[in-house]
Amino acid sequence: MILRMTFLALTSFLVYLQARPEQETTLWPAGEVPGAQGTEATDVPTLTPYWPAEEVATGAAIIVCPGGGYGHLATHEGRDYALWLNEHGVTAFVLKYRLGTNGYRHPSMLHDVQRAVRIVRANAKEWELDPGRVGVMGSSAGGHLAASALTHFDAGTPTAEDPIDRVSSRPDLGILCYPVITMGDLAHKGSKRNLLGEQPPAELIELMSNEKQVTAETPPTFLWHTYDDSTVQVGNSILFAEALSEHGVPHDLHLYQTGRHGLGLGVRSYTPGQSDPRELLPWTYDLAYWLKLQGFVE
Repeated sequence: MILRMTFLALTSFLVYLQARPEQETTLWPAGEVPGAQGTEATDVPTLTPYWPAEEVATGAAIIVCPGGGYGHLATHEGRDYALWLNEHGVTAFVLKYRLGTNGYRHPSMLHDVQRAVRIVRANAKEWELDPGRVGVMGSSAGGHLAASALTHFDAGTPTAEDPIDRVSSRPDLGILCYPVITMGDLAHKGSKRNLLGEQPPAELIELMSNEKQVTAETPPTFLWHTYDDSTVQVGNSILFAEALSEHGVPHDLHLYQTGRHGLGLGVRSYTPGQSDPRELLPWTYDLAYWLKLQGFVE
């Protein structure tokens, strides 16, 4: 564990020197994670980069937030999405954010995704990325975290000592897959408990019900859900889409007739060049088209 943390600290240092990372890197230098309760791996949020082949790279980047009810992180909603994005020329960064099962509550998770956006944007030129094409993507509770990034952002602090904190945390688009959106009546109880605790105050429930935080400044968003999702009700996506419509935010909403929660790409483990593209779910084709419209895919 000590060796691993030392390695992460070293690779984190490279991030702040603007070297293109090839391995998992920490979001903050060692000992500087806000609200950290320790120094174990579970206390240290990280980004794992996935770079597309140079000949297809578009310069766009997406930070991927795996689902798992704010209690664990689902690999197929992290690594697999990243590899799929790479095939379309998009650089992906899989976020390991802090979890309720490890004693963390809001705003730790939000701090993690905001920091991830800032890091990618601050280093975009050195990493041959476009600072104006940095998106977020998330599934289930990871979808809630991505939606939080879309509705809780700031322009950065110009006078901040840390140059990363001077950069905007606003994503340029969002992709929400069967997302948890609300902390109200349609909330996924496990995600709500892990994020906000057992008896959160009404104002905190309101704040983290992201359908209530949409404004005209919320970035364009792609959402998909299935009607018979018995874990996270489809009404979550509908609430967010209605709020986007109310504020004139461009978005695509795709509701499919059937499918269990947590489907991901639709294959057990995605392997570029080997997984049968015919097995991928329809949302992947709809998303590829939408990303092209947004200028993320060529």
